[in-house]
Amino acid sequence: MMRYVRRRDFLIVGKFLGTIMQAVGIIVLLTIIVAVIYNEGHYPSFIFPSLLSIATGTLIRIILKRYPISGDIIKLKHGMMIASLGWLWATFIGALILMLYLNIDLVNAAFENMSGWTTTGLSIFSDVQSLPKSILLLRSLEQWIGGLGVVIVVIGVLIRPGTAASRLYKSEARDERIKPSIVNTVKTIWWIYITYTIMGIILYCISGMPVFDAVNHTFSALSTGGFSIKNDNIGYYHNNIIYLISMLLMTLGGTSFIVHYQLLKGNIKNVLKDVQLQAAITFIILFSILIIYLGRLAPMEGIFHVVSSLSTTGFNISPTNTMIAWPAYVKIILIACMMIGMATGSTGGGIKLLRIITIIKGIYWEIIRILAPEGSVIPREISGKSIGDVEIKEAGSYLNLYLVFMFISWSILLLYGYEPLNSLFEVASAQGNVGLSMGITSATLPTIPKIALIFNMWIGRLEIIPILVLIRGIIEAFKR
Repeated sequence: MMRYVRRRDFLIVGKFLGTIMQAVGIIVLLTIIVAVIYNEGHYPSFIFPSLLSIATGTLIRIILKRYPISGDIIKLKHGMMIASLGWLWATFIGALILMLYLNIDLVNAAFENMSGWTTTGLSIFSDVQSLPKSILLLRSLEQWIGGLGVVIVVIGVLIRPGTAASRLYKSEARDERIKPSIVNTVKTIWWIYITYTIMGIILYCISGMPVFDAVNHTFSALSTGGFSIKNDNIGYYHNNIIYLISMLLMTLGGTSFIVHYQLLKGNIKNVLKDVQLQAAITFIILFSILIIYLGRLAPMEGIFHVVSSLSTTGFNISPTNTMIAWPAYVKIILIACMMIGMATGSTGGGIKLLRIITIIKGIYWEIIRILAPEGSVIPREISGKSIGDVEIKEAGSYLNLYLVFMFISWSILLLYGYEPLNSLFEVASAQGNVGLSMGITSATLPTIPKIALIFNMWIGRLEIIPILVLIRGIIEAFKR
């Protein structure tokens, strides 16, 4: 039987995973600054997990130094396994901080941190305003970093240009290039991200939001994360200007970085030609009209939640008990938005608009092929890029996988007695990395459904295939 995964493959994975562990340790330690500023204490709760991550990563790299592993031998399978394990490790380290600081159990801590790193925004805490400011910033910082991707952060800071950078970049469901070099592409994305972050903080502050609130909500909005530091989320402020700023940041987060690059360069014509941006605007207008006029929601409430769902952010301006009482029609539209998502190459989740467009176009091209005279050549392009059978099949296969995993978790919630439509809403929110909730997610949610939603968030962020590659690799390793 052919071996797809060998011992050397795990050595390659270990080397780069060690680097990610070091980076995660440094990232989580940054929030101790807030603990010091506000004199919150509990410093060991940050220091111990951080040192554990840095020390473990360093030890792995030292051990593997005796093996000649160069970046040029890394393949896509290695990148996918590294990314999958890297996100699990980041979740574990963040969970350890919450366990030490707040004295909560592992599953709840892991849920909160997986939700943070994957930019989902579902929370087990019913009273986030009672949480220490350092923990609030930790949640927001995880989302801000997770919006770009844990591995991409490492590429931009610690890894030199080459094959390794390219494979790792693709492992986090990214393929777009702004610059010829992947490392330069990542650095350009970083500068765009930081620029928008500064802009968001300034806009929120001008609107009357306190600085600490502005930093946290900018981190969450731009990363399409959805964590808030208020119990009533963005609705706490009762301010239409803040709602509009939030919608702007959510839309920016859900837009491809290639479009942002063109916009900042002043190439407005290229921006307007982007098929995903055109589709996003169309969906926002269409679904907003449907919700406002058929669902009987107020205009601001309807538009805000469509943007929040489609961008996969998860901010809300309505209390959970109000959302639970929404008509089934409204919930179904928002489920569709959460599943669709916005652009590839953005910070958003969901299936992504480009896949949806490819599937719809593929069906259309097949109909034209059947109707056309035999031997006719049917041009197949999206935004000037030629589309072949492989791209269409990949988009269709991903949609099928996406629905299968949603169905499994939905079935688990149904087995535990939760209402069907609300359960589907919760699963769509988790796997789409959105964060809107029908009140099912809480600290009291049974362990099995909670683990199922953790898995949904994980596969949703990495787009399923890397997780399946990791699982298959582990199975092969244990067979020997």
